[in-house]
Amino acid sequence: MVDGGIPYPMLSDPGGRIGTEYGVYDAEAGVDIRGRFIIDPDGIVQAMEVLTPPVGRNPDELIRQLKAYQHVRSTGEVTPSGWQPGKPTLKPGPDLVGKVWEVWNPGVDP
Repeated sequence: MVDGGIPYPMLSDPGGRIGTEYGVYDAEAGVDIRGRFIIDPDGIVQAMEVLTPPVGRNPDELIRQLKAYQHVRSTGEVTPSGWQPGKPTLKPGPDLVGKVWEVWNPGVDP
């Protein structure tokens, strides 16, 4: 546990400098709106989600996406929609175009 009683680091953005860079700073309200960004080790934004304040983010989906990006990076395979660790992946290439459903069937375990 880190200072403040939460099990992950938090960041403060007084003045909205970071939020402005990522397009989530609401200058009129003086706050960043909800945004999350998955940035790979090379500094490339791989995914982003921006939500208005009334709707919360889904931490389970964030964790699933992080695992998927890590898997893709380490294997070169791609993960289909809704992929979970241990489930089938796809090998990218021209032969896959237009045939994803034939290769990947979400109702069948690997």
